[in-house]
Amino acid sequence: MNKIAAIAVGVPLLLAGCKTSKTASVQPVADPVIATIGPDPVYRSEFKYVYEKNPPQDSTNKEKSLREYLDLYINFRLKVKEAESMGLDTAASFREELAGYKEQLAEPYLVDSTITQALVKEAYAHMKEEIHASHLLINLPKDANPEDTLKAFTRITELRQQAAAGQDFEALARQHSQDPSARQNGGDLGWFSAMQMVYPFEKAAYQTSKGSISNPVRTNFGYHLIKVMDRRPSRGKVQVAHIMVRTNPEVPEDDAKAAKGKIDEIYRRLQKGENWDQLCSQFSEDGSSRSKGGVLPPFGTGNMIPAFEDAAFALNSPGAISAPVLTPYGWHIIKLIEKKGIEPFEELEPTLKQKVTKDSRSELNRKVFLQRLRKENKLAEDEAARKLAFSKATDSLQLGNWRFAPDKSLEKTLFSINGKPYTIKNFFEYVQANQQAKPGLTASYYMQLLYNDYVDESLWEYEKTHLEEKHPEYRYLVKEYHDGILLFGRMEERVWSKSLADSAGYRAFFDANRSKYQWGQRVVASVYNAADENILAEVKELLKKNVYPVPNASFAEFNYGKDRSNLDSVQRAQLDRLVRSMKLDKSLQVEVAGYADPREKEGVSGKRAQAVAEYLTSNGLDITRVSIRDAGRYKPVSKTEMRKNARVTMTLSSTDKTAIERLMNARKPLNLEITEGAFQKGDDPFIDQVAWKAGNYTLEENGRKVYIEIKSVEAPRPRTFEESRGAVISDYQNFLEKQWLDSLRQKYPVVLNEPEVQAMLKGGL
Repeated sequence: MNKIAAIAVGVPLLLAGCKTSKTASVQPVADPVIATIGPDPVYRSEFKYVYEKNPPQDSTNKEKSLREYLDLYINFRLKVKEAESMGLDTAASFREELAGYKEQLAEPYLVDSTITQALVKEAYAHMKEEIHASHLLINLPKDANPEDTLKAFTRITELRQQAAAGQDFEALARQHSQDPSARQNGGDLGWFSAMQMVYPFEKAAYQTSKGSISNPVRTNFGYHLIKVMDRRPSRGKVQVAHIMVRTNPEVPEDDAKAAKGKIDEIYRRLQKGENWDQLCSQFSEDGSSRSKGGVLPPFGTGNMIPAFEDAAFALNSPGAISAPVLTPYGWHIIKLIEKKGIEPFEELEPTLKQKVTKDSRSELNRKVFLQRLRKENKLAEDEAARKLAFSKATDSLQLGNWRFAPDKSLEKTLFSINGKPYTIKNFFEYVQANQQAKPGLTASYYMQLLYNDYVDESLWEYEKTHLEEKHPEYRYLVKEYHDGILLFGRMEERVWSKSLADSAGYRAFFDANRSKYQWGQRVVASVYNAADENILAEVKELLKKNVYPVPNASFAEFNYGKDRSNLDSVQRAQLDRLVRSMKLDKSLQVEVAGYADPREKEGVSGKRAQAVAEYLTSNGLDITRVSIRDAGRYKPVSKTEMRKNARVTMTLSSTDKTAIERLMNARKPLNLEITEGAFQKGDDPFIDQVAWKAGNYTLEENGRKVYIEIKSVEAPRPRTFEESRGAVISDYQNFLEKQWLDSLRQKYPVVLNEPEVQAMLKGGL
């Protein structure tokens, strides 16, 4: 179980019991008690909070669902109470973990909501249009000295003047831009929309008209000039389905050709009118979408690989299908489902708000928020103390090894936040801990930057430590995570880990509950789904053998010009590759055949084959997987053929029936699909259509021939322990949890206040 998922969105009550236990909130005077757990009350208001936050899905029987929910909530409270009674909430590991979650939970409370809303509206306005732009960059560190900033600004201004005077912007970018890609692309950034560039860059681009060049724009990378090449209304979003055949630039050439052949065959069949969903389900290699007809979530410009994106947007009519499209992930055939414009602002607002708080716009929001905190938290700075502090800066600060000497003057208050003093000494300790070598900055300017950071961080930390006082909803969230972590810890120890480690326990549980673990009637069968009658006939012939040919599995022949049988280094390297392949695939066998021409001595052909076979077995292959054939001497038809007869060949075969599948599909993709196993009713649609008796059956489905071999029919029987292990462990966990809850209810007696429960049922929560 994923711990974060369990705490954040797991069982409905994991986060719900948030208002009581050790740090219970103050309850209203008129808030009735609906139950007690030991001495602790369960208030109606807290149960209402839980119930309304995570309502039951089935509430047709109101009394039944409410009582079941109340029982679940009490079980939750019992587990948390036990964890607290053991002092688990005082452990250092618990406090550290909770602190991490508090950091995440605090984020929405550490922004200026007014600024956030303005940025959200602006982002939505930008989303309505897409921009094609180029840029020219002069690098400048974020914290550069004022004189370096002026120098960079002067340079970017000069370049803008040159562009405004008519010089080609692309040529200027290639020659002067410090963006490394500019030499190849002339600064061309392609098309983009909102939230795909850093915010200052995006804002400037949208404020620049088509064909114009922006004023210098400062980002964390430096100064930019932006030339807007074109603007267009947003293409909106498109939803498509795809059929995918995986490949990538690194695969061997034969595999790449096989992938191209497969996608071309699928495309040909689609053009003939075959059903998309059936072909997708059978042949697409995108496991996440295959069962859904290949349908992908809607996307817009800049969200997908460009080749895929452009092909998708080029489709105009729902149902239209693209020709095969190659991306770094493989081949795709794309079908248009829907094109639509941007959703209304009200629909996008929640998502945009989340994005705004995480992209570069957050820097603007933080700046405004800190300005507000200066007023709200009554920041008071002492100018004299600040001058004194700055006077202590030396050149060692530029090197990152500045130190301060103890001095009574360092106890002076540098600034205060709501009356809380922060001394010069506190600031110097911050400087020592956070300084870095910055030889490009003057010591005095660097000290000023560190002071600004220290004030901001002090305001930030002060606000965080007082969030629970200012925001009750944050306090409730923290309590939810507090209880969730405790619950997870106890469940991990008492149920989950215990069930996995207690092999004797779950084996005994299995022995005591064998009747629960049963197989229904099953057939042991193989299903051969063939493209047509001819393919099926070939398959039946191959099935008569115990081993099957492997397509494209011949290794290079060893040709000999003279009478010799020793292996050279090139031949040994080829054989090493063969050994590695056969060790990876235990079904492979190899036949080594030796040949000679009439001019060579008797027995040379056998010696050649024997030398190769001995090399293979000496390098780890079992002798039963290597066979030798002495092909003898052959009369050549020409001098050229005479030399070719002095050779060794290696032919691979396999005991795995998937070799038949590969052999058929190497000639033409989709020729054959093989499925084997033990099947119950409902496991396979083809097997469900035939009599469940040993024998062979043939069906026709969607123009394909389906051949079924039922080898045996197994009567219903109990599952073995190994066959039931997963289900047994799950059931054993439930058993352990029930035992634990029974003991907790004895330790902390639960008493329902039935009149209040009845009143709650009649009057509603």
